[in-house]
Amino acid sequence: MSVETSERCAVSYSGVSFLCYTINMEERRPLAERMRPEKLDDVVGQEKLTGAGGVLRKIIEKREPVSMIFWGPAGTGKTTLARIVANEMKADFIEVSAVSAKKADVEQVIKRARENWNLKIRTILFVDEIHRFNKAQQDAFLPHVESGLIVLIGATTENPSFEVISPLISRSRVVVLERLSGESTKKIINRAIGVLGVGKRIDDRAIDMLAEVANGDARRALGTLEVAAGLVGPRSKITIKTIEQAAGRKVPSYDKKGDGHYDTISAFIKSMRAGDADAALYYLARMVAAGEDAKFIARRMVIFASEDIGIAGNGGLNLAVSAFAAIERVGMPEGEIILSHVVYALTKSQKSRETYNEWQKFKGIAERFPDAPVPLHIRNGVTRLMRDLDYGKGYKWETGFKHEKSYLPDEVAKFLNEK
Repeated sequence: MSVETSERCAVSYSGVSFLCYTINMEERRPLAERMRPEKLDDVVGQEKLTGAGGVLRKIIEKREPVSMIFWGPAGTGKTTLARIVANEMKADFIEVSAVSAKKADVEQVIKRARENWNLKIRTILFVDEIHRFNKAQQDAFLPHVESGLIVLIGATTENPSFEVISPLISRSRVVVLERLSGESTKKIINRAIGVLGVGKRIDDRAIDMLAEVANGDARRALGTLEVAAGLVGPRSKITIKTIEQAAGRKVPSYDKKGDGHYDTISAFIKSMRAGDADAALYYLARMVAAGEDAKFIARRMVIFASEDIGIAGNGGLNLAVSAFAAIERVGMPEGEIILSHVVYALTKSQKSRETYNEWQKFKGIAERFPDAPVPLHIRNGVTRLMRDLDYGKGYKWETGFKHEKSYLPDEVAKFLNEK
């Protein structure tokens, strides 16, 4: 990659001489932009898509681009992958943001695509945050996607099923990008450390903290690292405290795979179980601030509603399931109020472990008597021979019908009566 420079020569002003200096224009670009991969092999964290047999690898190898919707969290490489696909296809890459694009911008894109068509050049239109376009704006792309005039690549952090119109989804391939793992984030950070030349001034603990702050967002990791490097002198160490200052907040001590994760979710559940709303909301806020997966929290609430509330508050399970669905549709940070609303309601609800305890009891009984024969009178007598053998004898197809004999196998009924 060539590096653009701008030179300023010595001048004299009011008798004072100024020496020449050179500005490295490359270094003036944000670190996240400088670190953006230009080849598929350099992309980190999306190996299922970019590795051998991955969908993007196959598309590039076949040289036949298809319209796609990239769905994934922020900072996972949606824009980068779109640019790489366009570059590999030797296509004209047009990038617009649904946040700021107007009708005139879209019309200009179509005009340029028609010119490219006449020159036998492919046009790939990348729409960032495509979910921000309304239905009419999304409809406008349909005829041009169908005709092949443009190859559309949309990027969204929201579930396309709810935010992108069905006709557009049916004409596109939805490609799911995963949140970057801690190891993938650290790999990107270590590459950037080499570019910045601060490898000897940052220790592993600061790198771990930086990856934790980033929460799977490569852009956030690189932006925080760049700020941290600027906060200290050229010979000073980049420490955990520096990372906290660069991130603009104190970083919670919360390892998603360690004790911090399990201790906090345990305290959260126990607080709801005890009916302590203050404690439950406090631990919820800690998890949210640490970047815990909101769907993980919602799943635990669903489990709690059945396990600890049970029949004492039959609406609890529905409320928790609704919260999970809402988090999937709305996402964060707006989902915070949904979580807090349901946490408060579940915490204040009456509690009963009856259904949980009964289930645990009969799981144990089923393990003890795994092959106990089903009583003949409640077997399904579908043939004459089976009925002659007393299958279904005395049973009536009536709501609430109670047979004179037990519905349990004899040995299970005997076991329960003896206890």
